[in-house]
Amino acid sequence: MSDDVRDETTPAAADPARTPAPAQAADGADPAPPPAAGSGTWVVLPTYNEAENLPVIAPAILSALPGATLLVVDDGSPDGTGDLADALAAADPRVRVRHRPGKAGLGRAYLDGFRVALAAGAETVVQMDADFSHDPAVLPDLVAPVAGGAADLVIGSRYVKGGGVVDWGIGRKVISRGGSLFARTVLALPVHDLTGGFKAWRGTTLASIPFSGVHAGGYVFQIEMTWRAKLAGARIREIPITFQDRRVGSSKMSRRIIVEALVVVVGLRLEQVRSAIRGAVRR
Repeated sequence: MSDDVRDETTPAAADPARTPAPAQAADGADPAPPPAAGSGTWVVLPTYNEAENLPVIAPAILSALPGATLLVVDDGSPDGTGDLADALAAADPRVRVRHRPGKAGLGRAYLDGFRVALAAGAETVVQMDADFSHDPAVLPDLVAPVAGGAADLVIGSRYVKGGGVVDWGIGRKVISRGGSLFARTVLALPVHDLTGGFKAWRGTTLASIPFSGVHAGGYVFQIEMTWRAKLAGARIREIPITFQDRRVGSSKMSRRIIVEALVVVVGLRLEQVRSAIRGAVRR
């Protein structure tokens, strides 16, 4: 497979007497219909061995946001996920596929997908998992604050009022909640869910973040991108979601990823302190 993007075309009834006639354009023609929900939005969906999930979640995403473009970023899945993505793209022009030569980490897949979406002029960029842990039905609520100009980054949060998780053991709950609390404290971020990956970005905000140097580990990638967005002055909002453990397959979380996240968070804080000291010395 080549490492390229393939764009393959493959309530009660209203009272008629009180209902105003539809407005017409100056030339008398009928007005253009409103844009479909999700117009200008790209949904970046990294995949690795998601052959059982992709054929189901792709139509669910496009049903929730009919005007969106779905970009599947597949890291050379040996189970044929990339071929399934190509078939979806051939059947629906709203689906694009980015083939990558091999597994290189969730963060790198996202950054690659972000570049493609931004280069195509995406106004809003959504990132989400392909395993149904992020409910596609929430997508309209996730993108609405960005589309409406009220936020630059919206996070689907498990740890605000109304949010939660299901099908998790106590150990995983402690790790996830503790990781967010640790990062929130060390980095002084007013965000409750820093380790989640269900987000909607304003395109200009995402483009303002320098991708070079961003740590690509899945767990720490989520923390660092939110931190860099805050440094750039982004308006961040959290909306409650219920996170459900993946339906098919196993979690890709590991102890190495968790330890890496803790180390990098401390490093980010030190970077911030050093930058503040240099600034003070210059003054």
